[in-house]
Amino acid sequence: MSKPATRTAKIERNTKETEISVELDLDGTGTFLIDTGIGFLDHMLEQLSRHSLIDIELQAKGDLHIDDHHTAEDSGIALGQAFKQALGEKKGITRYADVHLAMDECLTRVAVDVSGRPFLVWNVEFPRDKVGEFDTELFREWFQAFVQNSGITCHVANIYGDNSHHIAETCFKGLARALRQAVELDPRQGERIPSTKGTL
Repeated sequence: MSKPATRTAKIERNTKETEISVELDLDGTGTFLIDTGIGFLDHMLEQLSRHSLIDIELQAKGDLHIDDHHTAEDSGIALGQAFKQALGEKKGITRYADVHLAMDECLTRVAVDVSGRPFLVWNVEFPRDKVGEFDTELFREWFQAFVQNSGITCHVANIYGDNSHHIAETCFKGLARALRQAVELDPRQGERIPSTKGTL
C-alpha cells in the first residue's frame, strides 16, 4: 500500500490567555522544536515526539505570570487539533494500540483507540504535588485537552511507581508508543477505514 502524500497539519490557536502554533507530521522521525515556557512540559512533549516518531513543532506564549494551567491545557488542545487534522479520514490506520511502559521502579499502561470518540480514563496518582515547579494535577488537564481535541479514547493507568517524575514520563512515553502503533498504516487494511460503520 502506498503511503498517503501527506499526514501533516498546522494549527494556530490564539486567545486572551495563550498564543500557540503547532506543526505536526505523523510520518516523521521524532524530531521536535518545542517551547511552551514551561521546562518540564517541554521535556514531556519532547518525549512524546521522539518516542512516537511524530515530528512536532510547538511554540506557546501564555499567561505564565498567573500560573501554568492555561498554557498546559491550551498546548494539549492545539496539539490534539493538529493530530486530528493530520489523520484526516483515518484510512488504513491500525487504530488500536496499547503498551506497558517501564521506567526504573515505575510501570504505566496506556491504551488508545483512534475512534473519533474522545474519552479519557485517568488512573494516575502522584506522590508529590509538583515536579520541579510544575503542578502534577496539570498532567491530567493536558491529557484531557489532547484527548478531547484529537478524538481518541485513551486509558492511562499507573500500575506502580514512587517517583513523580518517572510516573509523568511513563504516561507521556506510553502515549507516544501507543500512538505510534495506532496511526501506523496497516498494509492489510489498504484504503479501508478500520470500522464496520465505514467512518471514524
